[in-house]
Amino acid sequence: MDAERAVMARVVAEAEAFLGGLDGRPVNAAADVDQVAAALGGPLPETGLDPLAVVDALVAGAGPGVVAMPSGRFFGWVIGGVLPAALGADWLTSLWDQNAGLLVSSPAAAGAERAAAGWLLDLLGLPPAAAVGFVTGAMMANFTCLAAARHAVYRRAGWDVDADGLLGAPPLTVVVGEERHDAVDIALRYLGLGHARSRVVAADEQGRLRLDRLAELLEAREPGPLVVCLQAGNVNSGSFDPLGAAVDLVHRHGGWVHVDGAFGLWAAAVPGLRHLTDGVERADSWATDAHKTLNVPYDSGIAVVADPAALHAAMGVHAAYLIQDERPDPVAAVPEFSRRARGFAVWAALRSLGRSGVADLVEQLTRRATRFADALGRLDGVQVVNDVVFTQVCVAFDGDAETREVARRLLAEGTAWMTPSVWQGRAVLRISVSNWRTTEDDVDRTVAAVARVLADVRGSAQAPASGRVWEAAK
Repeated sequence: MDAERAVMARVVAEAEAFLGGLDGRPVNAAADVDQVAAALGGPLPETGLDPLAVVDALVAGAGPGVVAMPSGRFFGWVIGGVLPAALGADWLTSLWDQNAGLLVSSPAAAGAERAAAGWLLDLLGLPPAAAVGFVTGAMMANFTCLAAARHAVYRRAGWDVDADGLLGAPPLTVVVGEERHDAVDIALRYLGLGHARSRVVAADEQGRLRLDRLAELLEAREPGPLVVCLQAGNVNSGSFDPLGAAVDLVHRHGGWVHVDGAFGLWAAAVPGLRHLTDGVERADSWATDAHKTLNVPYDSGIAVVADPAALHAAMGVHAAYLIQDERPDPVAAVPEFSRRARGFAVWAALRSLGRSGVADLVEQLTRRATRFADALGRLDGVQVVNDVVFTQVCVAFDGDAETREVARRLLAEGTAWMTPSVWQGRAVLRISVSNWRTTEDDVDRTVAAVARVLADVRGSAQAPASGRVWEAAK
């Protein structure tokens, strides 16, 4: 017990130092992967090391390679921070070390997940009888939901895909939007549905699926099993497909509607943003990610399926030694046998915020995104290229080369972290506001850094090719 106490005290001290220093430290890492691997690697020692010394060695070796993702100035990809209650619950999750696969293996984990699932369905306005699975992230949430979709549409066609596979099965039409996330394609690939076989519907200038083109495609297709994937929150623009109208259209054609709402589904929890998700509750399945907008630690994806029987048939497993009863085990809703008890942290986040707190959090993220767009749009030669409706902002500078160089130097400069991207054939700097810690000051400091870097880039471009400024920019 003395060794455990020493380790826990050391970790608490490191947590206090790390979190307490976020505001003043660069967001980027001080070491690259080769340096970290060298510091931690080498031949495996013949003898073990005292646990406290191991923790010290890990902090010393890995610490310089840590990117300050919990910082209020981390805007890369779509990655949230960690709420204090969720952090505490996550530590307890490791301490309790529960296998969350079965009801009997951990009533604590299963009970927390059941409670959190009920709150999630209520908060997002989804069917209260829907089944909920706690998975690693949005990609596996999409996979899980689409596995249920595959089972259900084939069952309607008289084919048992779970028993007989896809060989000889009736053709299944999968329809996706032109700007769907890659996670949907990966899920389709894992399910043997071949993402290249998907029928693609054109998107408008904000990345929203075009309803008229969807209607044309559905009218022209051959009869048979049908799955249509919609999007709540475009990863670049933050835009939302016309969800309600699209759901109703697909249902008239007998199809299953899946919604990838990795970060955008949380708009349904905000009265002022709920219009973005109008009709989403009429879909058949939904994927989202608590480690994005809800600010729960990695990993924490959530799969929701309106028809529990379809999910349990696609994911469930039966074996005598598992000690199962008539109630569905958590393993019946996810593609994992043994797994971490992810529900504790989700429960803690929701309990700490409450309904109004979740709405305030999402509204705050959206306000910060709007502040970014307003401030960056006032810089000379900077264009905000999307309509900022949620938490995503994309900006372009004077040509693709300048945009890429500004993005590169910002990552190296370290004040903030924003990722380069390409959207609709144009290089952009993509800003995702996902962290509860982000303040107005964080936005303003980041905008000032962008202005400094932009001035340096333009100054470098005007310098002679042989000058030192030009050489530094290469």
